[in-house]
Amino acid sequence: MSIRKDFPILARQSRGKSLVYLDNGATTQKPQVVIDAIDQYYQRHNSNVHRAAHELAEEATQMMESGRSLCQGFINAESRKEIIFTRGTTEAINLVANILTQRIKPGQDILITELEHHSNIVPWQMLAARTGANIKAVAISDDGELDLDDAAAKLTTNTALFAFTHVSNGLGTINPAKALIKMAQDVGALTLVDGAQAILHLPVDVKDLGCDFYVFSGHKLYAPTGIGVLYGREALLEELPPWQGGGEMIEHVTLTSSTYQSAPYKFEAGTPNIAGAIGLGAAITYLKQQPIAELVAAEDELVSRALSGLKQIDGFRLIGQPVRRSAVISFLIEGSHPNDVGTLLDQQGIAVRSGHHCNMPLMTRLEIPGTVRASFSLYNNDEDVDRLIAGVSKATTFL
Repeated sequence: MSIRKDFPILARQSRGKSLVYLDNGATTQKPQVVIDAIDQYYQRHNSNVHRAAHELAEEATQMMESGRSLCQGFINAESRKEIIFTRGTTEAINLVANILTQRIKPGQDILITELEHHSNIVPWQMLAARTGANIKAVAISDDGELDLDDAAAKLTTNTALFAFTHVSNGLGTINPAKALIKMAQDVGALTLVDGAQAILHLPVDVKDLGCDFYVFSGHKLYAPTGIGVLYGREALLEELPPWQGGGEMIEHVTLTSSTYQSAPYKFEAGTPNIAGAIGLGAAITYLKQQPIAELVAAEDELVSRALSGLKQIDGFRLIGQPVRRSAVISFLIEGSHPNDVGTLLDQQGIAVRSGHHCNMPLMTRLEIPGTVRASFSLYNNDEDVDRLIAGVSKATTFL
């Protein structure tokens, strides 16, 4: 089954050729139903949410809160109170890093991994600077796999938090999230899972995983940019302080003191991205109507076929060979800079990403300047794979 027809941008041309879009790790395209949902909100229901005593506000509130409930069901959260809307994964991680400030003690460890996106490194460095905590990182192998023995050694009773990616955006490595969470729980550490790259490609069940926090961005799930989700255990959210002050998050305000609402609103100061939340709800509704297991299996086949074909090209060097790979292929062409390869592919109408992918520590570990990254989604097809293989092959003749 193909869902390609549902995404209008895929019918356009790029550089005079039919578009091959393989930059899904950065952002996915949007189906018409999501575009329509946002359009309809602004045309017929536009209003600020909550509290207002008029019909438009009631409609907008219902539409946004429906998006929250859809998110709850999508990741199997216990309560809709555990779903906090953010601007994306980055803001969600920063939110957690800020509200944990009083909980982290000097000398405690914050554990990350060498696979992390900068968004799951820098906020913890800032938290460590505020609190006197230490940053430690789980090592990886040359193939891009987490060293589980190193994780076990670095997870101690001194570990306050273990933050790690579910799927590496740079290499496509699928980490054993449930096992890592159990290891952290055994030493009393909190856990945060960066699910930005996993949320579309893997089934995510936060109750089964047992994590304290799970974060993802809507724009990698066929939803708009500027909307994301922080899942947090309700009991934990209730005991932690808000991170921003203002309208919406308060219960009562005087000139000298304030009391706050319960989660999730305690963490949603100001006017939210209402249209974004509605678009996210529309994207989830759309995905629920698709045969996701079948589509993901087809995506995996495409990635395997692309790998097989690319490996036949002289000078092709695959970066990262994890046992379990999601929809990412990172590579280099010997003797060439990744940006040059990306430019030559763009001239052929093939959209990929080149550079360090906000993975500078990972690239340093692998002793490379960056990679060319082809990242797939559920709407990619055999023609995209054929064009990628032919495009890389042609690029090598110019390099």
